[in-house]
Amino acid sequence: MTIKNHPTLSVDWVGGRRKPRPPGPVVTAPLYIISGSGFFSLRVSKMAAAESDRDPSSSICSEFLHFDAKDTASRWLAAADLQQEVYHHLASYVPRILCVGPSSSGSSKEEQREEQREELACQLLLLAPLEWFLLREEPAAGLALLQENNQPSPLCGHVFKVGEPTYSCRECAADPTCVLCMQCFLGSVHKEHRYRMTTSLGGGFCDCGDAEAWKKGPYCQKHTPTDSSRDTEEDPVAQLPPDLVARGYSIFSIILKYAVDMLTWEQEDQLPAGLEPPERGDSYYCMLFNDEVHTYEQVIYTLQKAVNCSQKEAVSFATTVDRDGRKSVRYGDFQFCEQAKSVIVRNTSRQSKPLRVQVMHSSVVAHQCFALKALSWLGQIIQYSDGLRRILCQVGLQKQSEEESSSLVDRLMLNDSKMWKGARNIYHQLLMNSLLMDLKYKKIFAIQFAKMYQRLQSDYVKDDHDREFSITDLSVQMFTVPSLARMLMVEENLMTTIIRTFVDHLRHRDLQGRFQFDRYTAQQAFKFGRVQSLIGDLKYILISPPTQWSDQLRLKFLEGLEAFLKLLKCMQGMDPVVRQVGQHIEMEPEWEAAFTLQMKLTHIISMIQEWCSTDERVLIEAYKKCLSALTECQGGLADGEQPISLSLAGHCVETFRCQVSQDKVSIHLPVCRLLAGLHVLLSRTEVASRYPEQLPLGELSPPLLIELPLRCLVLCAQVHAGMWRRNGFSLINQIYYYHNVKCRVEMFDKDIVMLQAGASMMDPNHFLMIVLSRFELFYIFSSADIRKRYREANKDLVQQNTLIEEMLHLIIMVIGERYVSGVGQVESSEDVRREIIHQLSIRPMSHSELVKALPENGNKETGVERVIDSVASFKKPGVTGRGLYELRPEWNKHFNLYFHHYSRADQSKAEEAQRKLRRQKGEDTALPPPLPPPLCPLFASLVNLLQCDVLLAVEGAVLQWAVEPSGGGWTESMLQRVLHLVGLALLEEQQQLENCSGEEDVTFNYTSKITRPGEAPSTSGSVLALLESLQNAPHLEVHKDMITWILKLVSNIKTMRERTSSASSITISQGGGLEETLRDKDKAERKRKAEMARLRREKILAQMSEMQKHFINENKELFQQSLEELEASTSAAELSPPSSALTCASQVCVGPRRVGGAERRQPVTCILCQEEQEVRGHGRAMVLAAFVQRSTVLSKNRQRGLPSSEHLDPVFMHPDLSLGTHTASCGHIMHATCWQRYFEAVQLKEQRRQQRLRGHTSYDVENGEFLCPLCECLSNTVIPLLPHTHTPDHSVDHPSLEAWLTTTNQQIAALRSAYRRQSDGVSEGAEPAVPEGFRLDFTPQNPFSSSVSEMITTFSMSTYKVGLKVNPNEQDARVPVLSWATCAYSIQSIERLLMDEEKPLFGSLPCRQDDCLSSLTRLGSACWTTAPLKTVHTHFIRLLSALVPDSQVENSPCLLDVDMFHLLVYCVLSYSSVHALDQSGRTVVDSGHLHLLQLVTVAHLVQILLSSITEEAFMEQDSGSSEEEQLTWQLYSTLRTHLTGVLPEVSSGWQLWHRLKAGVLPFLRAAALFFHYLNSAAPPAELLVAGPGQWEALCSYLSLPSNLLLLYCNQHTLLEPLIQRWCCHPGVRQTLQGGGVIVRFPRESNRLISLPEDYSVLINQASSFTCPRSGGDKSRAPTLCLVCGAMLCSQSYCCQTEVDGEDVGACTAHTFTCGAGLGLFLRVRESQVLFVAGKTKGCFYPPPYLDDYGETDQGLKRGNPLHLCTERYRKIERLWRQHGVAEVIGHAQEANQTLVAIDWQHL
Repeated sequence: MTIKNHPTLSVDWVGGRRKPRPPGPVVTAPLYIISGSGFFSLRVSKMAAAESDRDPSSSICSEFLHFDAKDTASRWLAAADLQQEVYHHLASYVPRILCVGPSSSGSSKEEQREEQREELACQLLLLAPLEWFLLREEPAAGLALLQENNQPSPLCGHVFKVGEPTYSCRECAADPTCVLCMQCFLGSVHKEHRYRMTTSLGGGFCDCGDAEAWKKGPYCQKHTPTDSSRDTEEDPVAQLPPDLVARGYSIFSIILKYAVDMLTWEQEDQLPAGLEPPERGDSYYCMLFNDEVHTYEQVIYTLQKAVNCSQKEAVSFATTVDRDGRKSVRYGDFQFCEQAKSVIVRNTSRQSKPLRVQVMHSSVVAHQCFALKALSWLGQIIQYSDGLRRILCQVGLQKQSEEESSSLVDRLMLNDSKMWKGARNIYHQLLMNSLLMDLKYKKIFAIQFAKMYQRLQSDYVKDDHDREFSITDLSVQMFTVPSLARMLMVEENLMTTIIRTFVDHLRHRDLQGRFQFDRYTAQQAFKFGRVQSLIGDLKYILISPPTQWSDQLRLKFLEGLEAFLKLLKCMQGMDPVVRQVGQHIEMEPEWEAAFTLQMKLTHIISMIQEWCSTDERVLIEAYKKCLSALTECQGGLADGEQPISLSLAGHCVETFRCQVSQDKVSIHLPVCRLLAGLHVLLSRTEVASRYPEQLPLGELSPPLLIELPLRCLVLCAQVHAGMWRRNGFSLINQIYYYHNVKCRVEMFDKDIVMLQAGASMMDPNHFLMIVLSRFELFYIFSSADIRKRYREANKDLVQQNTLIEEMLHLIIMVIGERYVSGVGQVESSEDVRREIIHQLSIRPMSHSELVKALPENGNKETGVERVIDSVASFKKPGVTGRGLYELRPEWNKHFNLYFHHYSRADQSKAEEAQRKLRRQKGEDTALPPPLPPPLCPLFASLVNLLQCDVLLAVEGAVLQWAVEPSGGGWTESMLQRVLHLVGLALLEEQQQLENCSGEEDVTFNYTSKITRPGEAPSTSGSVLALLESLQNAPHLEVHKDMITWILKLVSNIKTMRERTSSASSITISQGGGLEETLRDKDKAERKRKAEMARLRREKILAQMSEMQKHFINENKELFQQSLEELEASTSAAELSPPSSALTCASQVCVGPRRVGGAERRQPVTCILCQEEQEVRGHGRAMVLAAFVQRSTVLSKNRQRGLPSSEHLDPVFMHPDLSLGTHTASCGHIMHATCWQRYFEAVQLKEQRRQQRLRGHTSYDVENGEFLCPLCECLSNTVIPLLPHTHTPDHSVDHPSLEAWLTTTNQQIAALRSAYRRQSDGVSEGAEPAVPEGFRLDFTPQNPFSSSVSEMITTFSMSTYKVGLKVNPNEQDARVPVLSWATCAYSIQSIERLLMDEEKPLFGSLPCRQDDCLSSLTRLGSACWTTAPLKTVHTHFIRLLSALVPDSQVENSPCLLDVDMFHLLVYCVLSYSSVHALDQSGRTVVDSGHLHLLQLVTVAHLVQILLSSITEEAFMEQDSGSSEEEQLTWQLYSTLRTHLTGVLPEVSSGWQLWHRLKAGVLPFLRAAALFFHYLNSAAPPAELLVAGPGQWEALCSYLSLPSNLLLLYCNQHTLLEPLIQRWCCHPGVRQTLQGGGVIVRFPRESNRLISLPEDYSVLINQASSFTCPRSGGDKSRAPTLCLVCGAMLCSQSYCCQTEVDGEDVGACTAHTFTCGAGLGLFLRVRESQVLFVAGKTKGCFYPPPYLDDYGETDQGLKRGNPLHLCTERYRKIERLWRQHGVAEVIGHAQEANQTLVAIDWQHL
């Protein structure tokens, strides 16, 4: 079933191919679901299951259990008619074993079990007797013996699976189709060479061992032939016992005939003779077949209606039909199945042909099923012995009988298009394992294949399955073997057959017999796409030119060439265009088909020329044939045209009138261009000079040869000049492709060559006059009065100037383009080198850009690597970007401004870049033509164009116009081109003078000609005089350097001429001297100009400075005010002591001794209204844009399932941190009111937008998402900014821990009693004592204005909504907890990042993170003001009970199940609500903070000691133990006494203290960050740098002793009972004895999975990954989760699951279990990283794999070996750990709107 019409796919398809696009931005098509390329590619064992639904009651009956295979085989051996016996056996058993009806439950497990039963029964009852018969002994032993005696073939023959990596050596492969499998490649010499790696589409096999496939190194280590003496011609059948051979023949022929009969059987109700079942029931299957017309959706919908199944079942049916080619959708009696068939046919026949459905008898289906199993069995048996393989080949290929001329294999091939996908796959596999692995039979098979070629291709064209499922796809296995290809060419005339078949299928012709591709119907387009595969076959047989020719081969090749010329004649002149005048064209004509054909044939044409170049006789004959074909095509070219005579500059030529702007003209001239190619070969192989008498050179009429190419080039010039605008885009696109690298080799380049050939055979003056005439410019240069050209008939002046420029450019190309081997005396590598130099002259380029800019040859090799290093240097890429090549400076002199492959844009970029370069070096900016290489003899007369009179007249005219610039009659480009031509001519003369040996006279005499004054009609001065007068013209400053260079060259040449004429031996030094003086003058002139420019700049600056002063004097008051403010602020800064002057003791962040930050002002500016305001609690609220997301980045247990959001209790965070809520911000600040207005506007815009266009945006407004108005960063909430905290009152006493605990416990008891009274209305027992000043009825005053409180609530609701995935509910008691949770989690994740990146704890965070954490923490401390006090008090009571066990609090968690940092944050932030009721004024809240910190720290120390004990032996440390170690050991001993028998004994405290210190450090660092932001306390200097001394500074900053165990020691009596109660919690003992997950401290940071260094390892893993749901089928888009390493079957129907009532693909579903909705994946086949966030957001990201040129290869199109770039992978990891993935997706979707349209949830 096709995916081409899937609703989300929007690629332009033209006849099954992608449209060539006009130049412009390429938009990638949206993703679509891949699930197959058409309705079976399953291996045999699953076939029965795939065919039907089964019944478990069909258990194999007792008769089956008593069956004996050996007896059956013996009976067969004795039988007179073996076939009858075997058929009888199959007839009775096959229908009872296979396809015995559907299963009652229909569950997939049941199906699998049934499948295994069938598999077993088949093996025991049907295949075992065959094996016994063949081997006459126990099959296992017999097969092992066969294998032992077999001499294995050196051919590897490994058949590729879909997606498996294949390797081709760029240096040694005979052609690109020669590939190795991974094992052979790794064991071969090629892994050290330059190789290409691709993924296989399935089918095809490894070419290891095939000597013809490799120039060297054909064998890997495994397949190297061991016994060199073994005769390869020896018949392997002779090695087998004769009786085995006889049995093999008989059984193979019976089974193969049976399989072929069944697979080609067309009756749905009957069976072949001998196979009728003993009893025949009324059981039928309704069998649905695959086609490539209907979409998945159509099939699913139809099935639901036809067989009343659920959507899930319909999807499963559709997937199987697509994969296997057919599937039974109903089982029952005939009527029942027929009814389903009619519904399906009726439903699918509306738009197209209906789906193919057959009602088949169950016995027919059973036999077809077994036929496939039998074929697979044959394929397996022949693997054991080459002899058996050959027997099977003989059976398959021998004629059936005298009257029937076809063999069994022929029958299979001829019925190929009628079979379903699964059957085709299995028999193709058998052919590959048998016929193609036996070299003798491969030849016989190839001959059969070639004989039936025409018929097979016609079947393929009519069929709708992809080529990989067609027998025609095997052509690549035979046609690419050079010896086979030559043999087929000679014996079966294959080349001619292919071309004729191709031409037969293209029937659309016009009256002249040319192809005419009108607007295609979809059907024709589809057919045209299929016909093109024939060109591929032609390419295969021509891929390697012969080294030796036989007469027979010459004959057949030339016959093929004649057929090919017929094809080209049908293309010559197709799609002609006529210029539209008056009104715009109404319908754009169809042009793509012709260009697609041209592109496909480009390689063929090049290959044919390559073949011709290897044999002189073939070349001469080919040239003659091509010339006569061209003569036929051009027969009526000049007929009926008006002859005219042109005269100019004293020359006259006869031609005929032809105007491109009025006549029909075509871009397609393949015959003409092939002749040009062959003409060059005559020159290159020197055939023209050696056998001139054999060549029809006299018959050539040069004016006719150049006519058509010249018209084509004139058309391009006129299109550039804007004369064809009304012809629409189709013509512009054609011109684009004519010059494009894909087509230009056989189009534009050959047209230039043809003009060169014509010009070299004509009088140069005549050639130029014809060119002028075709450009319609003749009258301009021929009229005496130059002024008259302005009055000339209604010509648009700009158009005319452009035409003159284009014509001059054409002349430059015809004279100067000599880098084709055969035109100039050059090697082909020099052409590539020149191409690279000119590409790199535009700008530095990456390797892939360079390769794209060069034409590929048929072997996909550009030879660029060898050349590139000689001219360019490579710059490696950083963490982004790609590696670039830069041109080495010494090659700049080869730059030619008029390089023929430059587009106009390229030319201007290159010119600018080159001039800039020269200016930087301080050289002149002239860009003279480089020295051209000498011409070959055949083209030698081309140089005369440069000195002919007509060209001189043209040059003189243009220079004359430039001298007297009036009106717009000329342009600078025109002048520039003329100067270039003059330069070329002078270089040519100089070269001839240098090369002449003195005796012969130099015929090239340009210098004397340019000194002659112009002749009539233009009586201007000489060219030289004009140049001299232009040298100092003010309006030509740009060209001055070039004119100077020309004049220097002229004087040089004159000196050389004088020297040769006087024959004196004076060296060039005079010339050099002259040049020196000129250069010195030039330099002095430059210096003077630079000095003047400097003085002018200084004057301007002085004027500006004067104006500024004047302005300041006028506005004194303004400036005075700001100056005073500035002074005041600086003096204040001087008064306050610098932070380093503060003593370390005052730098504490927690406790009553800390210093607050409230004294510092906090002025901030709103990004929306630009108003500045100070942050105050009672002022207008200011907010930060922020993004809250769920996160599993710190998770130590991704498998832990969480309870549903409704029942989740977030008060205690488990130390595995399996799910947290992270908040990040971009740091941009707004007024709350401004933000609300902005967000409302966004909502309104979204509502309006949705009526217009229902698509996703990069943000989801319904979920409160928006983009930050300044940086467009994805946000979904705002954090209010709150003021710094005040310094606590230092005069207040600081109670001891014991006193504080007593007071707090009393306060808790009082609160508990008060709340119980409220709820029950009665007081139980005595009132608890209320501490002094603690007022239960007191309502604390809210320290914030209403707008700030509203924003606190806004943020709390956002975290609640995101963190729990629930709807907002302000009454829920969990609201404040989630705000504290996101604060704790964000700090923890930042601390981990800083730790892993070895950055200092403070001072290294960017402002945005710093502001975010500070706002978050302060917001957390203010949350209690907006929540009901009772809620916060209840939380505090529960939290404290984890530290101070409380009998009245139920189910408080065990110590090992609490994350201590979260506990600390929650306790500290909720304590404020309790302390607010204490009105005694005797304590400060900070005392409580410090005591809570100390308590939690001790609890954490105990937690670390309990969890870090492993069974490993402790290392002993000999040195005397310190105080820390002793105390640690004491604490550990205490824990052991409380937990007898759980903790092991430890002799030394050294390692304990070591572990303890490492384990507690992350907690202390996070606590320091938390209190720093909470209390705005400046950090000590030691924590602002990374390095030693951190521990002590950290402890003192937190007001803790640096020996943390003193906390426990000093409060021993108080803490001992607490520790005892912690240890006695039942959960502790249970967890330590293996009842739960123990988290060890310090927790290791999570990393992304480690990836292999070589990408092909990944591809290999992915190729063996099967879809977990579709019975062992290969996954089409295997995708690797980078977070947990799971491989998923992405982008397919089979693995969709339901999440929140919506079907989502495997990746999206996986993100919810692995990454809380966010995922990072590597799409292995595409080499692409995929980021997914939720169901609607995703983007692609460059993968961390690069090739040797520093580039990624997304889509694996280039095939260079890829290696892991660690820096890039670390960058992706950092992005994930910083929680930046969602932000990257947001930015990507904003930048590229097509990403928004992709259905990410289907991935």
